Order: sequence, then C-alpha cells, then structure tokens
Amino acid sequence: MKEVLEEINTFLLCETPEAWIGAALEQQDVLLIDHANCEKKAASTAMNLLYRYIDRDDLLKKMSQLAREELLHFEQVVNIMKERGVTYRHISSSRYASGLREHVRKGGMEELTDVLIIGALIEARSCERFAMLAPHLDDVLAKFYRSLLRSEGRHYQDYLTLARQYADEDIQWRIDELRQAEKELIQTPDPEFRFHSGIPA
Repeated sequence: MKEVLEEINTFLLCETPEAWIGAALEQQDVLLIDHANCEKKAASTAMNLLYRYIDRDDLLKKMSQLAREELLHFEQVVNIMKERGVTYRHISSSRYASGLREHVRKGGMEELTDVLIIGALIEARSCERFAMLAPHLDDVLAKFYRSLLRSEGRHYQDYLTLARQYADEDIQWRIDELRQAEKELIQTPDPEFRFHSGIPA
C-alpha cells in the first residue's frame, strides 16, 4: 500500500492543505455525510459508464466491481454515522467534481478519456485524504479510513489504465492538464467545507 500512496502523491500536484484537515476535524459530522454522498456518486458514475459503453469488456468488468465496492463503502459510512448519532441529511455538493467536469470535452473518445482521467483524479484525492486524516482521528474511524486505502488506490489505477487503453493517442498531456485543474480546485478557497473542498474560506 505504501507504494500506491507514493504513486498517488506523485500523481497529484499538491497535498491536501493543513487548513482543510483542521476543518475536517472540527466538522466530522459534515465529513461523514459528504463522504457518504461521495461514495454514492462514485457508484453512480460507474453505473453510468456501464450503461453507456456496453461494448467495452474491460470497462464493464472494472466499473461493475467498482460500483459494488462504492455502495458497500456507502453502507459502511452510513452505519458509522448511525453509531455516532449523525443524521444523514441533505447538504450541497462541493464545486470539486463539477469543477473538474467543466473540463470534459464532449463527444466520442475524447469524452470517455476525460471522464476516466477525472475518475482517477477523484479516487486519488480521496485516497490521499483518507491517509492524511487517519493519524488525527479516533481509532474506529482511523481504522475504517485506512481500510479504504487499498480499494480507492485500485480504483485510481483502474480508471487511469482504462483511459490510456482506450485513447487513440498518448494522453499524458491531457492527464497533466486535468491534474493542474484539480490542483487549482484544491488550493483555492471554498466557502463551505466538504470532503473534496479546497482551502476553507
């Protein structure tokens, strides 16, 4: 797992800011609620790809597995919330995922490539944040977040592998562009704390 984390930290162009970690520790109820939302959205993204690209066997296999795992994680987060008396309620989404999706080129292979790269970025950032948070959390939550590192790291690798596999060209330039966009979202102020938000405003 250490090697995967090192790879992810190299892939991402910046670390999670310390100010975000402080906000997460102060708002653990929001952290858990938005974490549950993120797991649900990740499963939904995988299912959308399953429905849209039915002729790609590798994608079908990987996204089916990913969707199941993300829904299991969702159930686990909801159970932890229940144990802690945290009510699952509606909260607004952060600008992170929508900010990344604004960069998606529309149509054909370019769209699929961008969606897969963005999937890799989101999974990589989730993995990095679990690892950054774990040392500061109580034993139960720290153990849970550490347990997610392996699957989230694999999801990052699966998305990136599929993006390179299906592209018609070397896509490192595109990966670098989207990595830069992700960095800007993480390093700019956000008015509300969320699991993928930037620096607390």
